Amino acid sequence: MNDLGPLIPRNREAHPVAYYPDYKTSVARSPNLPLLSMESGPSEETGPTFGHSRFGALDNNLILNWTKGAAPAVGERILMHGRVLDENARPVPNTLVEIWQANAGGRYRHKKDTYLAPLDPNFGGCGRALTDENGYYQFLTIRPGAYPWPNRGNDWRPMHIHVSVFGHSFGQRLITQMYFEGDPLIPLCPIAATIRNRSQLDRLVAPLDMARSRPLDYLAYKFDIVLRGRRQTMFENKPEGM
Repeated sequence: MNDLGPLIPRNREAHPVAYYPDYKTSVARSPNLPLLSMESGPSEETGPTFGHSRFGALDNNLILNWTKGAAPAVGERILMHGRVLDENARPVPNTLVEIWQANAGGRYRHKKDTYLAPLDPNFGGCGRALTDENGYYQFLTIRPGAYPWPNRGNDWRPMHIHVSVFGHSFGQRLITQMYFEGDPLIPLCPIAATIRNRSQLDRLVAPLDMARSRPLDYLAYKFDIVLRGRRQTMFENKPEGM
């Protein structure tokens, strides 16, 4: 249980627009009336929180964690790594970071994903890590494939990894996506286009990090997550409590 005070209200000026006709499902999902902000209460400002001790040895290794090391996932191996920081570049330690993604063919392990790419029996597509005292986290995983989605005639999602960061209480969770440097589908994606400020979109693109790449094994991509400030990471639900 934690009692760190009320959650910080959402700054809607930093959000993508809710109604964006090129992103077809936003038309039905976007609100028609002015939004109301509700004050946070004890259920949002305190626990329950996750158990820090409930981590397995392979939780941050998506290549092996689905089959418990029996067989590796198929695809291009990558290291996704970075730090969780505040607006003054101070590390945020002991923070839960979760990711989920499509497999190398661009298909999620979900019953509603009917894309014709095959499922990898050795890839679950999700993992979690806890930041260390320097705010550092890392995941060993497979580069996700791009995939088509029924939006306009021929829209494809760029390669991306979903990222969730948990705070100190039940109502503190931030969600975003990480894209890959050099992906030509990023400027063509209607979802990415809802972020009108190009510098904000660029903060979701992880640069190639050859210094952390391992020869004959994997490439590395560096994705720092900044919770506040002028260089803050763009979040889908920013900022509830961070």
